[in-house]
Amino acid sequence: MESGLNSTPITTNQRLVIVKYNAGNIQSVLYALERIGVEALVTDDHAQIKAADKVIFPGVGEASSAMRYLNERGLSDVLKQLTQPVLGICLGMQLMCRHSEENDTTCLGIFDEPVKQFKPLDATIKVPQIGWNNIYQLKTNLFAHLKEESYCYFVHGYYAATGGHTIATTDYVHPYSAALHKNNFYGVQFHPEKSATVGEQILKNFISLI
Repeated sequence: MESGLNSTPITTNQRLVIVKYNAGNIQSVLYALERIGVEALVTDDHAQIKAADKVIFPGVGEASSAMRYLNERGLSDVLKQLTQPVLGICLGMQLMCRHSEENDTTCLGIFDEPVKQFKPLDATIKVPQIGWNNIYQLKTNLFAHLKEESYCYFVHGYYAATGGHTIATTDYVHPYSAALHKNNFYGVQFHPEKSATVGEQILKNFISLI
């Protein structure tokens, strides 16, 4: 990865959509995009989501209730059929996986990795993980201009296992997927909108993807 962060604001005429649903950390994502000069539409309208150039699928909350909401409103099928770049954040990434141990939830199945609960053997290790942690083994242009071992902000008690779709790794209890990628779908376990300049660079990189 290149070592210098790109401080240039994004200039884009792209239509960027943030998926509106019952588990979105939407306002903080909007603020982060505003900081890099990007506007986004928050919507659950199927046609507007399909017509977007880029889609962000955020998430803070519980897997089963979030999936139930997506299924009831037909958003699950819409998300799985998208062909433009899609970025899942935190719970959004977990919902893009095959299955979550959180209330035995069948998820979207975009990534084949399972989502498991942290089970620390040492009582000094707190769950959920809350705070800054480093990411490494960075792959794809989602991490352009970032150094190995860059720090991002995490808040989660469940994690996606490492596998064939892993494009960044983090250690907490054990190694797990900090980010996933398959075709046009990307997911990050951390919160780029809360990860200072590193997170802003990742958002810029996503918006710049072809």
